[in-house]
Amino acid sequence: MFSEGKELSDVEQLIEKFILYLKLEKNASYHTVHNYQRDILQFVEFMYSQEAAESLFLDVTPLMIRSYLAFLKSEQYAKATIMRRIAALRSFFKFLCRENILQNNPCKTVRTPKLDKRLPVFLDINEIHELIALPENNLLGIRDKAVLEMLYATGIRVSELAGITMPDIDFSGRSIVVSGKGAKERIVLMGRNAVDVLASYLSDSRPILCANPGEYGQQTNTVHNHVFVNNRGGPLTDRSVRRIVEKYVEIMAIKKNVSPHTIRHTFATHLLDNGADLRTVQELLGHVNLSTTQLYTHVTTERLKASHKQFHPRA
Repeated sequence: MFSEGKELSDVEQLIEKFILYLKLEKNASYHTVHNYQRDILQFVEFMYSQEAAESLFLDVTPLMIRSYLAFLKSEQYAKATIMRRIAALRSFFKFLCRENILQNNPCKTVRTPKLDKRLPVFLDINEIHELIALPENNLLGIRDKAVLEMLYATGIRVSELAGITMPDIDFSGRSIVVSGKGAKERIVLMGRNAVDVLASYLSDSRPILCANPGEYGQQTNTVHNHVFVNNRGGPLTDRSVRRIVEKYVEIMAIKKNVSPHTIRHTFATHLLDNGADLRTVQELLGHVNLSTTQLYTHVTTERLKASHKQFHPRA
């Protein structure tokens, strides 16, 4: 994190304590920890450029935070980036207050820019069926089909799919235990088709990839029970899952900007289109706040409006 062999400054020690707090108490993901650490260090760099004192965290005021916000805007950072950086600082200063290092959070009164609400991109029924049908009937194709089917059948995130292990699967109950954001576990459900595709992969593809990869590469020496594996028998990474999706999206030559998260959007939109309860969808997606799930109702509402306008004679 910081230079080894050197004594940490007071500023670095406070950041170090905060990072440990995120890891040990908040169970924050690697990406959250990495991004927050980087965001705070960039704020420190900005403050030092403004000739801040060595004890800068003790002297930060809301005005200084607003100056930093103005700097980010002047550098034309995206709104989402600015929001994340301020969120990192707000969380950090809240931690310092908790530790009685500060009395007040200087970020508390600072307003952050609101993101423009963009409706999520999703695939229609024919498009998602076409995507899932693309993989060939070979070792890697069977695996890829299982990956695509599981993403759509369950609506799980890429990291959740990559983290599934054999004990997590309950074939009789057609369910899987996944570990979501903040290491929170939840149960997701599979349809019969997903169960069949997954069972086919586990019986016909995974054992060969793990035990005798042959032309697919050198066998890994790491023993593991991850469900989805790469061409060397090792656990499939988040990035590898994204590459799999990108490969078949490119074959489809679809104009939409499709990512693994698009399939998650598709899962939620299709459930709501077919009458699913919003609370149920929230639970299946693992959303903490219902407002996050409500975004998908805007998608269905906009489609209803478009259909009404197109087909009603007096629209």
